[in-house]
Amino acid sequence: MLGIAIGLAMDTFSVAIGVGISVDRPTVGHYFRIPFHSGLFQFMMPIIGYFAGAFIGPWIGSYDHWTAMVLLSLVGVNMIRGSFSSKRETYTSDPSRGWMLVTLSLATSIDALAVGLSLGFLDESVVLSSVVIGIVSALFSIFGITIGKKAGSLLGKHVERAGGLILVMIGAKILLDHIA
Repeated sequence: MLGIAIGLAMDTFSVAIGVGISVDRPTVGHYFRIPFHSGLFQFMMPIIGYFAGAFIGPWIGSYDHWTAMVLLSLVGVNMIRGSFSSKRETYTSDPSRGWMLVTLSLATSIDALAVGLSLGFLDESVVLSSVVIGIVSALFSIFGITIGKKAGSLLGKHVERAGGLILVMIGAKILLDHIA
């Protein structure tokens, strides 16, 4: 589960690096609001996805491992593809406030919804998984803000690629475990 949590946290980490780069001086508020909301959304989305997966899981039980592998791989490949984009995150207002904060938190947690859906298909525990995912995402956000202020924008793309690769590998592992 820690591998999935780290893979999912890479989006929030990349956004936090962008915040660290774009904000002149990150305040205590930045270090609270970004990790809190990232962790909260990353915690909630797998639970939402889990219940959706548990609802439709009985109808697709014979190929749920394929579904989990495809969902995780799609999210992972999308992260990797996005990391090659030449667009750089720029913020015209404080990204740790208002709708910008909600939008960033929601956008970075959509992949956690897919993971929760996969957990529902596989009948795995969602509460512990969601707690781990939320905490790891919050911690990675804290580190991301700090690193963004110090390291610049180059690191974010590499981290996003690594996170995507981790999710693809986890999807392949789920498939192999169920086939074997």
